[in-house]
Amino acid sequence: MDLSASVSIQRTESGLEYIQVDSALCHGKVFLQGAQLTEFTPKGQDNLIWVSADEDYVEGKAVRGGIPICWPWFGVHSDADWPIHGVARKLVWRAEEVIEHDTHIEVRLSLPMTLVDETYWPHQSKLEVTFVFGESIDVRLTNTNLGQQAFTLTQALHTYFPTSDISETSVEGLQGSQYIEFGEGPFAQNDVVHFARETDMVYTQAPAIQVINTPKGRIEVARENSQSCVLWNPWIEKSQRLSNFKDDEYLSMLCLEAANVMDDAITVQPGESHTLTTRLRWI
Repeated sequence: MDLSASVSIQRTESGLEYIQVDSALCHGKVFLQGAQLTEFTPKGQDNLIWVSADEDYVEGKAVRGGIPICWPWFGVHSDADWPIHGVARKLVWRAEEVIEHDTHIEVRLSLPMTLVDETYWPHQSKLEVTFVFGESIDVRLTNTNLGQQAFTLTQALHTYFPTSDISETSVEGLQGSQYIEFGEGPFAQNDVVHFARETDMVYTQAPAIQVINTPKGRIEVARENSQSCVLWNPWIEKSQRLSNFKDDEYLSMLCLEAANVMDDAITVQPGESHTLTTRLRWI
């Protein structure tokens, strides 16, 4: 892969490689393991992405924070022995291309399908993710069917966002949708969402744009080719059970995830592609 003047390959002390973006527009970081974005800092603003202070960046383990890619299924599989959230977030992706424009930088990675156990994914396909770094950040996850049979999957861009105080944080733009929580529902979302307990809501027929209101600013979260999204905060008890997560870090984060889940699962026909996109920015 040819790099641009603003893009370099770096390595953590633990040995994980990542792509570093340092431009006049923004700073960013994408790990090859999991193709996982862990930083997007627009010029003159704070990092839009949250990562746990306890993260140790170990090979074979998804980073606690950033944007893990959940693929080719989201959550717990019907076969309980299969890994939660699929296989893509723990595999090492291949850096394919960097293109630097005046207004943005594109970084494209692909998942070598030879690394994917056919037990989990027996289909002929291509999986790519493109990060578009500018005043905002686009993440575009593209599935292409290279085989002769259609396949169906669920997926999510499991984005962790920062807040200085979860009790003073709210999410607007989900009104009018329905959600399932802890296996119960659907329930109607009539109001702006506030946080006072463990939250694990899977929304369907969700509007294309939400806004996270935090004490330090407002974050716009937009989606394309997605009618579903997930809102998550582990709260007190679950925080104590999570790996690479401080007991009190539920106070400083939340997840709002662009998804194709439940009735929004995607079927890709032979020769066709589907791109799930999330666009994030401070407003």
